[in-house]
Amino acid sequence: MDVIYPRCAGLDVHKQTVVACVRVAGATALVQEVRTFGTTTTDLLALADWLESFGVQQVAMEATGVYWKPVWHILEESFELILANAAHVKNVPGRKTDVNDSMWLADLLAHGLIRASFVPPAAVQELRTLTRTRKQFVRERAAHVQRIEKLLEDANIKLSSVITDIIGKSGRAVLKALIEGQTDPEQLLACVGRVKASRAELLEALRGRVSAHHRFMLKLHLGHIETLDQTIASIEKEVGQGLEPFRQAAKLLSTMPGISDVSANVVVAEIGIDMSRFPTPGHLL
Repeated sequence: MDVIYPRCAGLDVHKQTVVACVRVAGATALVQEVRTFGTTTTDLLALADWLESFGVQQVAMEATGVYWKPVWHILEESFELILANAAHVKNVPGRKTDVNDSMWLADLLAHGLIRASFVPPAAVQELRTLTRTRKQFVRERAAHVQRIEKLLEDANIKLSSVITDIIGKSGRAVLKALIEGQTDPEQLLACVGRVKASRAELLEALRGRVSAHHRFMLKLHLGHIETLDQTIASIEKEVGQGLEPFRQAAKLLSTMPGISDVSANVVVAEIGIDMSRFPTPGHLL
């Protein structure tokens, strides 16, 4: 097969080591050298210097967990990097050691047989991290809301039957009153704003048996929700700042039916705005 990249390298990346194979195809002979480096910043800089000493221009590595990321960040300024999907380059006869892995990657790269995975620019990567973290916190918040509802049911307080959002303004007021030891339905009713339920329905829904254990657990979960609310608001602010270079693209996306502002932000964070990276719609999917 034709050699597309005569001076290239393959990296087998692990948590504590990187096994690097340099492949130099000369006019008459093929030279391959393998060396193992640590993954500290000093060792990775030494790896970059070693690769440059051979005139390497292209470097391939597998997408192994998150271990490839610091290697990528240090090498991306000096080399053309190719991130290989591990599923596309595994199960090959003869690949039994880290050395063989790195040599195999170098061979595949030299002949142009590695399909590069999409790695967004640094700004998009940071935005993606923020939106994914926000999603995790929103899910965690929803889990605590469900636990509060279960606690109320255990205490026979039917708050979710008369209030749509049990941690909205009225719901929180009732929860805080319960936490403070208030159990009189008439007093709890004073915490509720305008709702569809009748006064009689509200009184019955707020009549229960709340123990000290219930109050402790309600305080625990409500406090965690309030902390998460602050954290999510902080992330939202950071997302707004990170989205500034892509503001117009996100705004255009949000005009499409079914795509909210939050969804538009997530789309930009996941795939960026440079669609030339995806040859076909299938590659994007």
